[in-house]
Amino acid sequence: MNGLGVLLPFSEHYPEMVVLFLALGVLIALSNFFFVRRLSDYPSPVAHPYVSVLVPARNEEGNIEACVRSLATQDYPAYEVLVLDDHSTDGTALILERLSAEYPHLRVVKGAPLPQGWFGKHWACHQLAQAAKGELLLFTDADTRHAPNTLRLAVAALTAEGADLLTAFPYEETLTLGETLTVPMMGFGVLSFLPVALAQKLAWRGFSVTIGQFMLFRRKAYEAIGGFAAVRSHAVDDVALGRRILEQGYRWRLVDATREVTCRMYHNLREAMDGFTKNIFAFFDYHILLYVLAWFWLTVCFLEPPLVLLASALGYPLDFYPLPLAEIAVIEALFLWTLTAIRFRFSPWVILLYPLIVALFVVIAMRSFVFTLRGRAEWKGRTLPRPAVRW
Repeated sequence: MNGLGVLLPFSEHYPEMVVLFLALGVLIALSNFFFVRRLSDYPSPVAHPYVSVLVPARNEEGNIEACVRSLATQDYPAYEVLVLDDHSTDGTALILERLSAEYPHLRVVKGAPLPQGWFGKHWACHQLAQAAKGELLLFTDADTRHAPNTLRLAVAALTAEGADLLTAFPYEETLTLGETLTVPMMGFGVLSFLPVALAQKLAWRGFSVTIGQFMLFRRKAYEAIGGFAAVRSHAVDDVALGRRILEQGYRWRLVDATREVTCRMYHNLREAMDGFTKNIFAFFDYHILLYVLAWFWLTVCFLEPPLVLLASALGYPLDFYPLPLAEIAVIEALFLWTLTAIRFRFSPWVILLYPLIVALFVVIAMRSFVFTLRGRAEWKGRTLPRPAVRW
């Protein structure tokens, strides 16, 4: 089949369109690679506003102690750490009780019952913000680890940028094959398709991405956009909050914290599939046509060219797709994944395995679509509210 030939006129030229699209991706990736600043690139702040570090925790006995210890030992002079125990059924509460006796600036909040229409994590973060004392609010996850200078560097970056929301991508650990075949797609998408410089300069909400593992808000801006209450039923609360910041005229900035913050999102393929199933369709604001076309086009761009090369190598050349264009497309894709591996410190294997990573993520994307429409999406034992979808 001629790829996009069933959808586009002049479809005999779609291989050229693939090459041009990937070339644009290379330009965006190079811009992001050199433009997005590291957290350590900023001068030390003159003032030290009080910061509330906010951590929602539900059944996190394997993560919470390392996370809290890394946050409770920051070299920043004015901060508190609040952790909300969201009705955990494991040993999370006992660990937090022990840690709160050790660190005076750690406060443990007991979560209230989940109201109807709220996602669990969103409700937990809402309660944390209400209990916080800080002028700045740092939301982070229980599966993160923070270098001792992280908070100081983050406040310096927020101040220097004049930002109302500073978000940062951490170093994502991928220790199993299942993680290696899924998690890098997130960094690849950010690097290759989101022109951060333009999003920041022109306040383009559609080209912004906010990472929930690290969101540092000025409290006034957080409250002005409605906080988590305004996105209570949106599966990707972080992205939605960042878009609200831009929509309402506030300043959003994205930085690289891979040297300061570490996160292991998932521990196997099943966890990764469930986690991304919850999020992917929501990232597209539940637009059905946009979603289907985007994943169809990514399939054509990243999977068809290597299949054309494979078919030619096996003695079955595909006449509709010129071999030189397939070779150029594969080289472009390899270059994009090389930049991704370098910037996000992923295993070099992701470069060679990129067709498998993309193919697996397409399957997860379709799973996200089906599960969301059927109301089957769930996370941490809770069924997620079915959203309103749009064509």
